[in-house]
Amino acid sequence: MTTEFKQETPENLQEYLKQVVALLHKQAQLKESFQKQEQDIDSAELAALLHAHQTELQQHLDDLHPADIAHILEALPLADRLAVWHLVQADRDGDILLEVSDAVRETLIADMDDEELLAAAESLDTDELADLAPDLPEDVVADLMTTLDAQERERLQSALSYEDDQVGALMDFEMVSIRDDVTLEVVLRYLRRFEELPSHTDKLFVVDHVGILKGILPIKRLLLNDPDKTVADVMSDDPVTFAPEDDASDAAQAFERYDLVSAPVVDAEGKLCGRLTIDEMVDVIREESDSEALNRAGLREEEDMFATPLKSAKNRWLWVAVNLLTAFIASRVIGAFEGTISHIVELAGLATIISGICGNTGTQTTTLMIRGLALKQITVRNVGKIFAKEIIIAIMTGVLWGGITGFLAYLIYGKPALGLVMATAMLLNLVVAALVGMIIPITMQKLGRDPAFGSSVLLTFMTDSIGFFILLGLATVFLLH
Repeated sequence: MTTEFKQETPENLQEYLKQVVALLHKQAQLKESFQKQEQDIDSAELAALLHAHQTELQQHLDDLHPADIAHILEALPLADRLAVWHLVQADRDGDILLEVSDAVRETLIADMDDEELLAAAESLDTDELADLAPDLPEDVVADLMTTLDAQERERLQSALSYEDDQVGALMDFEMVSIRDDVTLEVVLRYLRRFEELPSHTDKLFVVDHVGILKGILPIKRLLLNDPDKTVADVMSDDPVTFAPEDDASDAAQAFERYDLVSAPVVDAEGKLCGRLTIDEMVDVIREESDSEALNRAGLREEEDMFATPLKSAKNRWLWVAVNLLTAFIASRVIGAFEGTISHIVELAGLATIISGICGNTGTQTTTLMIRGLALKQITVRNVGKIFAKEIIIAIMTGVLWGGITGFLAYLIYGKPALGLVMATAMLLNLVVAALVGMIIPITMQKLGRDPAFGSSVLLTFMTDSIGFFILLGLATVFLLH
């Protein structure tokens, strides 16, 4: 039987976290007193108090869902994290390892010996093992294989043969299949033999004698139709299906589009080999969102908030170096127009307006392009129309707000020519920002990278450098000659 745990609201979970931190702090104080053997406190009394605090903390953890414990572990510094981890019941280790982030999972696994890791892995289903196995030491995986029966071993090896972003790596092997020539009454009697159904069972899979998928029987049809009808009479013979090689992101979008809870996975011959469930698809969507946010900022991987400074720094150095290089290039663009700036000092302040507005416009365009690419809305056939639309928007925006900017520059500095240069520079730079905002994500995708990879860094460099060049170039031509 599956153990039921409380699923806390975010507010309650934060309260639990505060309680855990408070208990850890008290423990630390008691341990310090115990080590110092303070004269006014009996050592036996200290030991009893320490045990009581540990018991209270353990009771808090025992009631929580593995996902909530994972949240608490991710929010604690390494020493406190390991202290809490040691208090978790051993039979829950596997479930919690699946819930924590990759970076935190690495710290927990490093603290466990091979026997503990093997025991944690043995408590998981085959599809869950496929998620955890890549992070385990090779000798632990080898020992784990020997504990599985032939079917489980074959399933695990099959799941591990697929890439992390493929459906085959995510599919669940726990499912209920039936034949189409039996009555609904027979199906109901068959289901009553189970102690419990696999999670997210909203449909049964109808197969023939060799396992070829013929359709699905939604649970609601099973319950609402005459028990004397056969499965073939009420089943759906055109379900949404996936192949093991399909992209997990595409599958997640299909789940969202068709409001799926589960869906069959079939091989090239049409044989049922697994199923996808909504919980895995939600994880895919969340991980993609997190990855996109990290890539846009130039971070190479998910980062443990409490990792060592050196490890965190290495995660950030690549794009810091790129940013430094691009900043030098932008500074040289400005340096090339030192003469212009020295004669027209107003340009020093106005240039920041240009770079700020154009950077914001470029970010808007880039965000829309990244989303369009992720949803497969941008294709070879329509990319030209999208480019044309964004350019028209940039021109309309440039005419309106460039005109306003130029007029304000004229009012402030009393120079009509300066206002005209500002208006023209704003228009041209907004067009450039739109172009750059479209080109960067498409180029990244063509190179086989995430379209969001480093987009903010590259966009800032392009809009700043080109923006300064256009403004100062126009000023040099029309204001100095």
